Amino acid sequence: MSLGFSILQILGLVSKNDMLKIGSKAPDFSLPNQDEKMVSLSDFKGKKLIIFFYPADNTPTCTAEACNLSDNYSALKEAGYAVIGVNADGIKKHQNFKKKYNFPFDLLADTESVMIKAYKVWGEKTMFGKKYMGIVRTTFVIDEEGKISRIIDTVKAKEHAQQILEHD
Repeated sequence: MSLGFSILQILGLVSKNDMLKIGSKAPDFSLPNQDEKMVSLSDFKGKKLIIFFYPADNTPTCTAEACNLSDNYSALKEAGYAVIGVNADGIKKHQNFKKKYNFPFDLLADTESVMIKAYKVWGEKTMFGKKYMGIVRTTFVIDEEGKISRIIDTVKAKEHAQQILEHD
């Protein structure tokens, strides 16, 4: 049951008015992928798109999330979805991460945090009792018209594809 609040709101990091809302137009973007090819929201017009924001390439939870989406890519594709991953790592790190795990989707390099800020996934995090700023793991599902149809801000890394498909 959803109470209509996100983890970020509960923590006081963003207000209800700052949040991207279901039904609103997805923020536009144009960023390079791991092959230095520019990828834009308009490339997915008429398609459903999964945008998953994750903190860093080759870390345990991020790898588990990306591998889960990769392992279930055929089911996601069959359901009509395209998939892209986004974080602030550079192109070379994305090339290595994608090659190492043979991901079938693009990884976008948002080294200036333009898309990260537009999608409001930058926030305070805590690890081992220390607070720091970083990407808050969040997934946006965009519909064929470029509108946000779902926001998943409590990502289960090892079951992420199922989280997405259960509401399809």
